[in-house]
Amino acid sequence: MILVVDDDKNIRLSLKLILERNEYEVALAEGPKEAMQIVRNTPAVELVLMDMNFWSSESHESTLSNGRVATKVGEASYSRSTDGEEGLTLLKQVKVFRPEVPCILMTAWGSIDLAVQGMRAGAFDFITKPWDNGVLLDRIETAIKINNISPATQPIQSSPIVGTSLSGILATVARVAPTNAPVLITGESGTGKELIAEAIHRQSQRANGPFVKVNLGGISTSLFESEMFGHKKGSFTDAKADRIGRFELAKGGTIFLDEIGELSLTSQVKLLRVLQDQTYEVLGDSKTRRTDVRVVCATNADLRTMVEEKTFREDLFYRINIINLHLPPLRDRREDIPLLVNHFLRMACEANHLPLVTVSTEAIGYLQTLPFPGNIRELKNLAERALLMKDPVASQLTAANFQGSISNQAPLPSGGVGGGSLSTMERNAIAACIAKHNGNLSLVAKELGISRGALYRKIEKHGL
Repeated sequence: MILVVDDDKNIRLSLKLILERNEYEVALAEGPKEAMQIVRNTPAVELVLMDMNFWSSESHESTLSNGRVATKVGEASYSRSTDGEEGLTLLKQVKVFRPEVPCILMTAWGSIDLAVQGMRAGAFDFITKPWDNGVLLDRIETAIKINNISPATQPIQSSPIVGTSLSGILATVARVAPTNAPVLITGESGTGKELIAEAIHRQSQRANGPFVKVNLGGISTSLFESEMFGHKKGSFTDAKADRIGRFELAKGGTIFLDEIGELSLTSQVKLLRVLQDQTYEVLGDSKTRRTDVRVVCATNADLRTMVEEKTFREDLFYRINIINLHLPPLRDRREDIPLLVNHFLRMACEANHLPLVTVSTEAIGYLQTLPFPGNIRELKNLAERALLMKDPVASQLTAANFQGSISNQAPLPSGGVGGGSLSTMERNAIAACIAKHNGNLSLVAKELGISRGALYRKIEKHGL
């Protein structure tokens, strides 16, 4: 059952008609008091769809804008609250009595800050008025599906993701993949965020559709609309032919927005619009088009801090952060290193038509002491270098093989792994690699196994 809470009778009846046509059972409430009675006494309620502002009746004098006092004797005067306080109070009460029931908020676009406050208070999602029926039904279906799918009944499908420490994350992937919920994947560069995004796509109902990857860090603000939404020939100076945008390419599938923390505030507004309304316009064409994509985002930035610093929009953060998956750095999952290094060596042997090799216990122990600022990507590169540089007749890699590979890459600081903090070792390793390649940052990023964007951030962080 879906509980609709709105003080506008026409809206209540309209939503009732839409929902019942889609085979949902519906209960209606005019205001918070009636809504809480239903929440407390009706166990069948599985979702609440609620407005944020309500009409309230008062039996006292009111001062008009011209300074006169108007008094209504024997009847209530009515005023509409627009600060959302009653809606937020109702949301908190619902979450106290029925914490498992998802709540979707309805608010006008101009009052979207109320929805952000609601998301902070525990709302599952928000939708703006006037709503699109298709978008509304999709959000409702997603909320109910996520709430009803039991992790125990969701098999974890085979995955190229290696390691026992990620079993909880893979279980969550299996749970949310069949829905259309937006997913935000966070973690340092090289932790495998793209692999998780691909796993979500493969296990979704859109698996037969396209999986379109977009590195937002590589798209300038001036080209954002053209890249994402497309353009018509002649729409601007260099538009010599029609271009299909990424959202159109991803139609029926999944769009993976990597490095979303790199997006400018101007582009964030444009992205929020398409994610909120699921509509966009091609540059040079006034026709509004509808998107049909699952959105998965990733970042190695701290978006919450960016929100506090006003460099990332809070409303966009809550729109993409319905489901959050955080991938730990390799230094926090060292128990996975033996599985990972053997996996990478097996792949490299097959790709290079080489006989399989093993890794000595001593070598594994050595690898588990390394800081790995480039995370799994760095371990993969290290394993491949050690394999290709070893004695051709050797069938086992030793610690010396990996140490030699590191010495050809970038030396650790004096004193070995124990010679200082992790931050100091990372700084020294990056500095040595920059010196080795005479400041060629493309080669430095490649050798360290991290992206250029991540390298720039580390250079700034360490003051290099």
